[in-house]
Amino acid sequence: MIGAQALLATLGRRLTALRVGRGMGVAALAHAAGLSRRYVTEAEAGRANLSLLKLASLASALGVPLRELCDLPLAAPERVALVGLRGAGKSTLGAALARELESPLVELDRRVEQRAGLGMGELIDLEGPDAWARWEAETLESVLSEGQRLVLEVPGSIVERPENFERVLTSCRTIWLRASPEDHWQRVVAQGDRRPMEGRPDARAELGELLRTRMGAYGRCEHHLDTSGVPPEQVLARVLDCLEAGQG
Repeated sequence: MIGAQALLATLGRRLTALRVGRGMGVAALAHAAGLSRRYVTEAEAGRANLSLLKLASLASALGVPLRELCDLPLAAPERVALVGLRGAGKSTLGAALARELESPLVELDRRVEQRAGLGMGELIDLEGPDAWARWEAETLESVLSEGQRLVLEVPGSIVERPENFERVLTSCRTIWLRASPEDHWQRVVAQGDRRPMEGRPDARAELGELLRTRMGAYGRCEHHLDTSGVPPEQVLARVLDCLEAGQG
C-alpha cells in the first residue's frame, strides 16, 4: 500500500489540479465548500487528513463526483531509480522522494564501497579494471533483494557497464535527471566536489562531452526530467506526477 503521506500528497495535487482547471482561487474554493482558506491550503499541500464529509464538500464545490476526487492510486511505486551525471540533483531529489514515498533510500556507489571495503580507485588498483563492475553487479542484486519499495541513486557511470544498467532498467522505474552542462558543473563545484578538476584543466569541457556521449544511454530511462532552473520542490512534484501516471 502507498504510505499515508504519499496518499495525502497525491490527493492534494488532485485538488490543486481540479481547482486550477476550473479557474478557481483557493479562497473561492474554500467559500464554495464551506471550509476555511487555511484548511484548503493545508489539504492541497498534503497536510490535512480530510474527512469524508469535507471531501464531499470539496467535490461538490469543484463540480465533480466524489469518486473522481478519491480515485487515487493505492499501490506505491515499487523501485524508483534516479539516473544522471553528478550535479543533476539526484541527492536532493532522492532524499525528498524517499520521504514522500516512505521508502528506503540507497546510494548504489556508497553501498558498493561499503560492501567491498574500498573506494572505486582502490578497488580497481587492487583487483583490476573490471572489479567495480563485478562488485556493482553483486551489490545491485543484494539491494534489489531487500524489497520492492526503494529509491535508488544510481552513479552516472553505470551506463558504461551495460549489463548493470540493463538490470536497473528492467527492475526499477527509471528517471533521468537532466541539466545543462553549466548547471552540472556549478552544482558539483558548489557541493565542494573537486574531483572533476584535479589535474584536468579542461574538466568543464570534458563534462559537457561526457554528457553528450551518454545521452543516448540515459535516454533509455522511462522518464526524462530537466532540473535546470527548476526549484527542487517542483522537480519532486513532477517526479510524483510521472510515477502516478505510470500506475494506471
